[in-house]
Amino acid sequence: MSQSETIGALAAALSKAQASITGAVKDSANPYFKSRYADLASCWDACRKQLAANNLAVIQTTEWNPNGVMLMTTLVHESGQWIRGELPIRAKDDSPQAQGSAITYARRYALAAIVGLAQIDDDAEAAQGRSGFTVDPRGDLGKQVDEGKVQQFAAEFLAAFNLDAEEKDIAVAVLGIHERISNNHDLYIAVADSLTAKERGAIKKYVAMAKEAR
Repeated sequence: MSQSETIGALAAALSKAQASITGAVKDSANPYFKSRYADLASCWDACRKQLAANNLAVIQTTEWNPNGVMLMTTLVHESGQWIRGELPIRAKDDSPQAQGSAITYARRYALAAIVGLAQIDDDAEAAQGRSGFTVDPRGDLGKQVDEGKVQQFAAEFLAAFNLDAEEKDIAVAVLGIHERISNNHDLYIAVADSLTAKERGAIKKYVAMAKEAR
């Protein structure tokens, strides 16, 4: 790891940000290992607002050196102070798909490492006392939201799923609802918690489909 000459202001800002970073929700499935994980988007969702509120930003770039392609992840503060870590990117082959997948994988782990982000289950298992936990590690996220709004948006998602329309049109409708609540993290978490894992997966699929078609 490398850093600026001093990192006092950065460390203080990161400490404040970490006080409100609760964890990235494991909302993606790995069919090979039959496990769940927090994808890159979920990791960003879990820390973007907290970093920005404390004048911090993460920059991720790639660089070629004799050891191959390296991912450079830099945490910067408005003061100009910074810290940087390097992670080699190991793709299974040279195809664009394999390279892209490896870069995304590396970005996810490097982002989590540099801001101190952990992954948490999305089914509140921790709240049920597993692994010694007695409280939900997400704290009060999504728990102080008007129930009427939660049910309204949950119903809108379900109605969009059942539209008598082509899949691409359903995707556009789902994306529109998603964009209306995605900037309200508490509301987004509350709505997600009110839906089943299958329904959350459908939202993710349709959002990706609609964005790709833009």
